[in-house]
Amino acid sequence: MDDLVTERLVLHPLTVLEAERVAAGEPAEGDRWAPGYPADGDMTGARRFLTTCAITGDPGPFGAYEIRRRADGHAIGGLGFHGVPDEDLAVTIGYGLIPSVHGQGYASEALRALLRYARSGGVSRVQGDADHDNIASQRVMTAVGMRLVAQDEALRYYRIDWPVDEAAADTLRSWTDGRRAG
Repeated sequence: MDDLVTERLVLHPLTVLEAERVAAGEPAEGDRWAPGYPADGDMTGARRFLTTCAITGDPGPFGAYEIRRRADGHAIGGLGFHGVPDEDLAVTIGYGLIPSVHGQGYASEALRALLRYARSGGVSRVQGDADHDNIASQRVMTAVGMRLVAQDEALRYYRIDWPVDEAAADTLRSWTDGRRAG
């Protein structure tokens, strides 16, 4: 799969080998990691991706992405899907950035690109959540068009829904049905 490119970022889909390095926090020669990368959330996301790959195979475009700055190529965070779309063509996302780049709009830029990609691929709904005290993440989800739909004692739940593009949805259903059958 190709990188997703925005004005200031490259969203690079992780390979299994790259995810293993992120999960271990051990860069290989040539990896360009900004100081503080990978953070705990990046390592957790890489482990989730590796577990998915081990159990059901590579989730393709519905895996983990490394967020890289275009200006210098440094990895500054991660985002991705928690798995392939479900029967309703819904997915859950997660994301995070190293503290030194907070407040620069990178999270919103990256999440917008991932949402555009999901929508163009036939996804009907994207869900995410944030801790009550994670106001920055709540603002990011709101800024990209997600809306608060529920909360409990620990989390606030956000989502965005789109009308189904039947042609894209049929292609996506065929792909996900094939993965479930295989």
